[in-house]
Amino acid sequence: MKHPPSHPAKRARKPSSVRIIGGSHKRSLLPVLEAEGLRPTSDRVRETLFNWLGQDLRGWRCIDAFSGTGALGFEAASRGAADVLLVEQNTKLALSLNATATRLKLAGVRVERGDGVLVLGREAGRKWDAVFLDPPFSQASGDLFARALRASRACLKPSGVCYLEAPLAWSPDALAALGWALEKQGQAGAVYFHLLKPVSSDL
Repeated sequence: MKHPPSHPAKRARKPSSVRIIGGSHKRSLLPVLEAEGLRPTSDRVRETLFNWLGQDLRGWRCIDAFSGTGALGFEAASRGAADVLLVEQNTKLALSLNATATRLKLAGVRVERGDGVLVLGREAGRKWDAVFLDPPFSQASGDLFARALRASRACLKPSGVCYLEAPLAWSPDALAALGWALEKQGQAGAVYFHLLKPVSSDL
């Protein structure tokens, strides 16, 4: 299949921290370290996402497969998710995620340093409720996004959901070819975000 090409995003100064915007740890700070390609999910986008998902995620099991600052995974944990796996390949960022989880005393949060797609593949069949995908936009012209979507599909419960951030909107047809139905979609500046549900189990 053809993949959406990448468009260079406008450079903007990154904040030194972002805040959890809801739940038991609302207003807690998450550090934003200097790292190539790091692009925290904005407050506005996270607010929209958790309006879509619902504010109470008690009992949910979630994977944040390209964690970066961990904003998506920590947000889910703050809203009651019981098991949150943060996956990050950058050693410095993974150490920061561990420090943040310890500081916030979020017992249900685990951090793993590694490749997000490989970890998703390992978790196939384990029946997660949600997967958060925010891969590096610089790799959008390759097959990383498609591989991550395929691997995520195999992780989820039939009722599970996948959240995807990308530099371009994914079409319903492109998503259907990977076993996904597009439920909701939005845009914030150069970021397109999608809520997906699995539609078949034969991929």
